[in-house]
Amino acid sequence: MRDDLLLRLLDVFVVLAVAVAGLWAWRRWHYRSFWLVVGYPLMAISIRTTWRKVALGCGLTTKRHRWWFTLVPNAVASTGMVKVRRRFQRIAVDTKPWMWLPRPTRYGWRVTVHLLEGQIPDDYAQTAERLAHSWRVHAVRVSSPRPGRAVLAATMRDPLVRVDKIPPSSELLKVTVGRLETGKPWEIDFRTVPHWLNAGATQSGKSNLANALIVGLAPQPVALVGFDLKGGVEFTPYAPRLSALATSRTECVGLLDDLVALMADRMGLCRQAGARNIWQLPPGVRPVPVVVLVDELAELYLMADKSEKDEIAKTSTALLRVAQLGRAFGIYLFCCGQRIGSDLGPGVTALRAQCSGRICHRVNDPETATMTLGDLDPAALVSARAIPAETPGVAIVAAQDGQWYRARSFYVSEHAAEHAARMYADLTPPWEEITSGTQGAEITEADLTELIDA
Repeated sequence: MRDDLLLRLLDVFVVLAVAVAGLWAWRRWHYRSFWLVVGYPLMAISIRTTWRKVALGCGLTTKRHRWWFTLVPNAVASTGMVKVRRRFQRIAVDTKPWMWLPRPTRYGWRVTVHLLEGQIPDDYAQTAERLAHSWRVHAVRVSSPRPGRAVLAATMRDPLVRVDKIPPSSELLKVTVGRLETGKPWEIDFRTVPHWLNAGATQSGKSNLANALIVGLAPQPVALVGFDLKGGVEFTPYAPRLSALATSRTECVGLLDDLVALMADRMGLCRQAGARNIWQLPPGVRPVPVVVLVDELAELYLMADKSEKDEIAKTSTALLRVAQLGRAFGIYLFCCGQRIGSDLGPGVTALRAQCSGRICHRVNDPETATMTLGDLDPAALVSARAIPAETPGVAIVAAQDGQWYRARSFYVSEHAAEHAARMYADLTPPWEEITSGTQGAEITEADLTELIDA
């Protein structure tokens, strides 16, 4: 009898060991199906059963009066014992917000919560870190799709630990450069967000992001223009795919003058056709889009002596004019810099106001983070200053949906960017043809007819 019991226990132990090993292998090799079949149901039950305690601990409950039966003292018996009786009366109770059933996502789950009276989504955003620790998840982000509702999106693990290779671009002027913390692709779409400001210290991933842009834009029918204030050491290897490259402040002034004149020519072309921008022109006469890559933005504004004051003022005015008017005429800016501060002058502050796309990698001084993200969301500023040095490529991004996210760019080596520049060198439109107006010929009657029909 005892031997039979030991054999049965051994069989149970073997079955449990095999089941645990199978679950571990399932989770290790195909986490997505494991999460949907095993992890999500257990998580949903845990979230719903602990929501009252979590909401109470995070200060998300409110006091409401309810009618309830309570035990109240009545009299003292002769034996000295206190008699109690049930009484129906109003008492104050902690009421939790109503929560729907959590829905699984690729890296976690999301759930909709009904806000209580007097609550706003920011109340939940301020307790996001508390919620993450209470539910033992990596992070919780809060959004509000409509009044009276808050969506809590939790990620079980950090999706930015490992990123894939950069995929090919599918649309004009749109490049997938990395991944957001939600697991969605990080896209830079110049048609939606025309001008971008990219700040980051050395070895933070700022140059890698520029490499990813070059690899993504190289096969597209666009003109790339470079401003490299490091003497050309950053963008010169990509010269086969650049229509123009300026490596000194004097050359930058001349190239900016060309861009301002180009805007004036395209302005006249749109006015002649009755179009508000070049995208309303027929494809046959539509000018080629121009993407301007600026490296070391601060060098355009630094002044060694008073003799450079006029040159800096002219450069600042021309660059600001391109940022203000360039979108309608197919000229887009992507400005990079290690340091972007108010001490560089009012021109930088005015340029920042025109750059609705913001990217902040790890920076050395808090003012650069403040200049890049401070006017958007204070929480984004805190997250930007918390980026560790051992995670290059991680940045805080102000996305086109009006929210900010942690993101990480794909690793693109200089060799890969140089290879893309050489491979698609035949797609490079000469700068002389772009500025001479040959890209936008006179509009004929057929073109006008096509424009009206469109």
